[in-house]
Amino acid sequence: MIKKLLTVLLISVAYLSHAQNKIVVFQSDFGVKDGAVSAMKGVATGVSADLKLYDLTHEIPAYNIWEASYRLYQTVNYWPAGTVFVSVVDPGVGTARKSVVLKTKTGQYIVTPDNGTLTLIAESLGIAEIRQIDEARNRRKGSEKSYTFHGRDVYAYTAARLAAGVITYQQVGPELPKQVVKIPYQKAVLEGGTLKGTIDILDIQYGNLWTNIGDDLVKQLNVKVGDMLHLVIYQNGEKKFEGDAPYSDTFGEVAKGKPLAYMNSLMQLSFALNQGSFADIYKIGSGSDWSVVVSRK
Repeated sequence: MIKKLLTVLLISVAYLSHAQNKIVVFQSDFGVKDGAVSAMKGVATGVSADLKLYDLTHEIPAYNIWEASYRLYQTVNYWPAGTVFVSVVDPGVGTARKSVVLKTKTGQYIVTPDNGTLTLIAESLGIAEIRQIDEARNRRKGSEKSYTFHGRDVYAYTAARLAAGVITYQQVGPELPKQVVKIPYQKAVLEGGTLKGTIDILDIQYGNLWTNIGDDLVKQLNVKVGDMLHLVIYQNGEKKFEGDAPYSDTFGEVAKGKPLAYMNSLMQLSFALNQGSFADIYKIGSGSDWSVVVSRK
């Protein structure tokens, strides 16, 4: 009996520590030229001055839900269980889209509109649970007539209350089925000696192309350093680029300005020009409408 009670106690302590580590990480498409981000942090600090507030990014291109989804995928897994993320890229603010808090199977929480932002997190980390925010309970006092800044009035407020332990996860609101709105895209596959995938994102500072094709698939194709890869890039099915790049460990293995294929920091196949911008020179973008087909020459 005592052993059983101790087990229950340990589980309860673990749960509380996950839900109350006091870390909130903000992401938005607001930029930092005005006071929107500061307002969200002010609301969070008003809930508890003990919270630790961080930024993922506020430079998501306006309305770009796919990039919001990717930046969460790129980042969330590196934060400890119990961290609460606020992601506000919300072109449908004030409409019928649901405001939710998703708990990943690794214990992080994402507070966001369910508008596609959760596409990649749901697939990569899994959904332990998802709850719709009860705005009658979890909304900043005095904001009931505001319909255009849920990031401040609902999301930052709810996230802060959850991270600070003012509310439990169950008090966020009613539980929903473990389903989210998903943006369709080309999944990474190996078919008949050809790799297919999406250009998920640009390594924006350098103009490199990051795909969703993992190193496991590249190994299955038996690609070795020095092998030449042939790639064809499409936007919405229309060919935008075709060319070759050697598979390399480092950028210095090719001459300045020359293309290469390599594994990025997430161990996914990527393409670059050594000390040049592949994206700018060849007018390549990223997102769910950009796909790539790769084969060995």
